[in-house]
Amino acid sequence: MTDRHVLHATFTLQPTYAAAPARVFAAWADPAAKARWFAGREAEHELDFRIGGRESAYRAADGSNPAMRFESVYQDIVPDQRIVYSSTLRAGDALATVSLTTIEFRPAAEGTELILTEQGTFLDGYEDPSWREEGTSSQLAALAAELEPSS
Repeated sequence: MTDRHVLHATFTLQPTYAAAPARVFAAWADPAAKARWFAGREAEHELDFRIGGRESAYRAADGSNPAMRFESVYQDIVPDQRIVYSSTLRAGDALATVSLTTIEFRPAAEGTELILTEQGTFLDGYEDPSWREEGTSSQLAALAAELEPSS
């Protein structure tokens, strides 16, 4: 039997990007761009970017890891300023996390300061808060690469 327990955690990441807030925001709103930096090549990704719209990313099981499904609902969108969404992550058939994420886009001398705050409920040990923070940090690094000018 699974050990039933709940762990609550909050983390904030604050990268700065050498691009205007509108450009950084667009990388979250454009389905093709978001699929590249958020989901990666191995995942199926769908994005309906509007208040009440949904996003999903699915990665099939790969031997030692179960299938993973990430689903979000957009609760608030203020163009070029803020995105708020609620999400679930399933590992196989098990609900692993439920979270609320707020993204703020602030003009900075270097371009855009992005402030991502995630408040998570981690269930039954299927995911650890440090894993989520590390994964989100990797996605934000991929966003930086997405925003680099093409040569």
